[in-house]
Amino acid sequence: MGFFDPVAGFAVTLRQIFKRKVTTQYPEEKRTKPQRFHGRHVLNRYPDGMEKCIGCELCAGVCPARCIYVRGKDNPADEPVSPGERFGFVYEINMLRCIFCAMCVEACPTEAITMTHLFEMSVGDRQDAIYTKTELVMDPDGSVPHPQPESILIDLAELRQGDGWMRATAPAGRAAYEGVGGWTATAGVGMREPEPPQSPASGPQSLEESEEV
Repeated sequence: MGFFDPVAGFAVTLRQIFKRKVTTQYPEEKRTKPQRFHGRHVLNRYPDGMEKCIGCELCAGVCPARCIYVRGKDNPADEPVSPGERFGFVYEINMLRCIFCAMCVEACPTEAITMTHLFEMSVGDRQDAIYTKTELVMDPDGSVPHPQPESILIDLAELRQGDGWMRATAPAGRAAYEGVGGWTATAGVGMREPEPPQSPASGPQSLEESEEV
C-alpha cells in the first residue's frame, strides 16, 4: 500500500463534509406525505355518530396477509350501532402482519375502513400491535384514538388525513356523474373535498342525488 492511498481516501471524506446535507432531522422534520399514503387504519363514523362498518367481513376475506378478523352481529333494534342490519361486533387488525396494501379499503362497500397518514406504530409488546375497535373506531367528534398519544414521534393530526384516492368525481369515467361526490360524509369533517385537481361542480353532492335528478 502506497503512502498516498489512505490520503486519497481521507480526501473523499473531507469533500463530503462540506457538501449540502440531505439527512432529514426526524422526528423534528417530517416529509409531506402524498394524499394516497397508506398509513394506519381507522374505522369511520357517519356525522350522526353511527358506525359505517356493517360487519360484512369483506375486508377480512380480501386481505392477502390474513391480518384482519371481523365478526358481525345483528343490530339491536332499540339502539342500532350502524345503519345496516348488522355491525362489526369484533374488529381486529394485526399490524405486525399487515402489508398496507389497502385491499381492505377497496373492498369495503360503506367506506368504513380507510387508511390515514400515520405510520408510527412501534410497540414494546407484540400484543399491543393487535388493534381492536378501541383503537380503530373514531370518536363521534371525528378524532381517532391512538395507543401512544404522547409519543414525540406521533402527529395525531395525521389520523385525520388520507383517503384521497377514493374521492374521485365521475367514477369509471361516467359523464353523468362528473362533478358529483361519490363518497359519504364522515364524523368531524363532513363531506370531504375531492382529490386535487378535481373540483365538484355545483349541483348534486352525491350519486343518489344525481340519480334523482
